[in-house]
Amino acid sequence: LNDFLSLLATTVGLYLIPFCKRAVLLIVMMSIFGISYGTLDTGGNVLILTLWGDKGAPHMQALHFSFALGAFLAPILAKLALGTTVSAENHTEPDLHHPALNRSPEADPDLLFAAPDDLNLLWAYASIGTYIFVVSVFLFALFFKKTSKHEKSAASAQESRRAKHHKALLCLLFLFFFFYVGAEITYGSYIFSFATTHVGLEESEAAGLNSIFWGTSAACRGLAIFFAACLQPGTMIVLSNIGSVVSCLFLVLFDKSPLCVWIGSSVYGASMATTFPSGISWLEQYTTISGKSAAFFVIGGALGEMAIPAVIGILQGQYPDLPVVLHTCLGSAVFTAVLFPVMYKLATLPLDRQQKENKEQGPESFAL
Repeated sequence: LNDFLSLLATTVGLYLIPFCKRAVLLIVMMSIFGISYGTLDTGGNVLILTLWGDKGAPHMQALHFSFALGAFLAPILAKLALGTTVSAENHTEPDLHHPALNRSPEADPDLLFAAPDDLNLLWAYASIGTYIFVVSVFLFALFFKKTSKHEKSAASAQESRRAKHHKALLCLLFLFFFFYVGAEITYGSYIFSFATTHVGLEESEAAGLNSIFWGTSAACRGLAIFFAACLQPGTMIVLSNIGSVVSCLFLVLFDKSPLCVWIGSSVYGASMATTFPSGISWLEQYTTISGKSAAFFVIGGALGEMAIPAVIGILQGQYPDLPVVLHTCLGSAVFTAVLFPVMYKLATLPLDRQQKENKEQGPESFAL
């Protein structure tokens, strides 16, 4: 039900955003949009854990693959929907169209909602909003198909799998996602400016560098759906951490080489792809992840997404000659690579004690 309401709020926001004529109103609508997205992100993860538990690693990878695929395709589809006529008009004859753009605000300066001048913009938002509304209807229909027996069995299964250090694991995963998501968004946000100012690439090449980072991330998330069926989530996290550290170190050492930046960006994007869904699936193997628990470490990722790029923007302005972005990503990769073994030891410690107790009790305990 939470996912349905979140998607419904997202649909309303997408329909209203093109009509906003005031910056304050647009900020409010985007804030509501962000809240609904955060709720949907948390609810989707919890829904998969409720349905499949610790067996839902492929499904978790599929969920986050859909996020990456949508983030990769939506700007392309929006660009196609906007067409080339608007940009051609704005760049070829700016003086002729300048009065037309200022006509509606002069007519009614107090207007809050109005149809956009470019109807293609309206159709771009409306088409995505309609698609989300159709998905929300399916989720609403699935809500009524849940049975009480399934809920009781899922609840009992979760109660029998609560680690002794449950709260400590959640706090460590909070930090893990804080640095992981923060580094991912930081690199994706600043790689364009870094490539143009520090490496010396053209804007078109820098845009392609950004695309290959997110494109390899989306492609590897799609492949991870199949890898998750034969690899443990912990193994995928270790491989991702190794790839992130190696690619970031490669970028730091050869930050002036365009070819090395291209190679490092593609490997870094691929290495970052599976960490978040694998982290959730890994923790589910050892302890219960309820809605509150999922919201807690999702907030950690959201805070990293907000704080780290802001801090890096300030530092990069103060030290323009240094590749602050690359050093930050390398530091975050090393931190997460060191933190995960600590998390693993903390998660398996109660299991090791339980196995020792079973061995002391004899073979009858294993029969039980």
